[in-house]
Amino acid sequence: MGSIRVGLVADPASPTDIAGPMTNLTPSDGAAADGWDVEFVSEPFTLGSEDVDIALARLRARAQTHGWDLVIGVTELPLRGDDGRYLLAAIDPQRHAAVLSLPALGGFRVRARARRAVRALVGGMAGADRPDEQRVPLRGRSGRGRVLRGMVLANRPWLLAAGLKSALVAALATGAIATIEPTIWLLAASLSGWRLAAATVASIAIVIAWIVIDGELWDRPDDGSRAARERSRLYNTSTLLTLTVGVALCYVALYIVNLGWAMFVLDPAVLGDSLGTAAGYGDLFVLTWFVASAATLGGALGTGLESDDAIRAAAYSKREEERRARLADDRV
Repeated sequence: MGSIRVGLVADPASPTDIAGPMTNLTPSDGAAADGWDVEFVSEPFTLGSEDVDIALARLRARAQTHGWDLVIGVTELPLRGDDGRYLLAAIDPQRHAAVLSLPALGGFRVRARARRAVRALVGGMAGADRPDEQRVPLRGRSGRGRVLRGMVLANRPWLLAAGLKSALVAALATGAIATIEPTIWLLAASLSGWRLAAATVASIAIVIAWIVIDGELWDRPDDGSRAARERSRLYNTSTLLTLTVGVALCYVALYIVNLGWAMFVLDPAVLGDSLGTAAGYGDLFVLTWFVASAATLGGALGTGLESDDAIRAAAYSKREEERRARLADDRV
């Protein structure tokens, strides 16, 4: 008996990174290594606004084109069943096709979980007792939270700094100058803890709002249906959480650099003479806290995200536009 030709189709970006190394996938029952011949293709095959059946039909069309016996699609999009529940996978054994939703894996240990899931999908459809068409929903009420967490982690918010390089440079320059300005010393000393905390929250929130507006990251429903509104809410929530984590990490990095600068150039005694009171190194931490908030606003506003890659990484809606354009080109 010859090997089974398996097609593995993955969305660009994160799904491609995860599914690409799966070409050496073998059955889990210890069968011969040549039992599966896996061929990998990176291209979009579905849209968030489409029904799961459309994605399965499109995957089967690709399987016929390439001569595959089975085809598995790996997508970064959340999938929903007819009952509104979020799905881990959708399987159509009659078409020899299945689609796996990476966000439903929850965002942690995704590579290992995705590999196990793809092996299980291929093994199930390649077996003698193929199940009827089925959907694999997420259990419990935490399905939406798990999908949302998976979407945010798929966006890799810790890489957002790559799209904010010019903003970070400007903020660092602003902070370096503000740190040695006596007026800033007076302002920082006059603020209570809750005002400093409020300044931190406000500076991060304003920068996030500016990035959303400048990058046109806010998603709007395609129509007035409940599914379209829920999809937009999910996309927008994941974008805001991604930006919050990314900007907060940039804020922490800015604080650490400014703190090191303040400890290098400022003597607490000089600070105390200017303030007319005794000052210690603890006051440098407070000063840096205020400077980080001011520098975040002064350096970041007006710069926005400086590359399309950064915009796509931050928002599902932008990657959805790219998928829509590429699928439209395929139809031409």
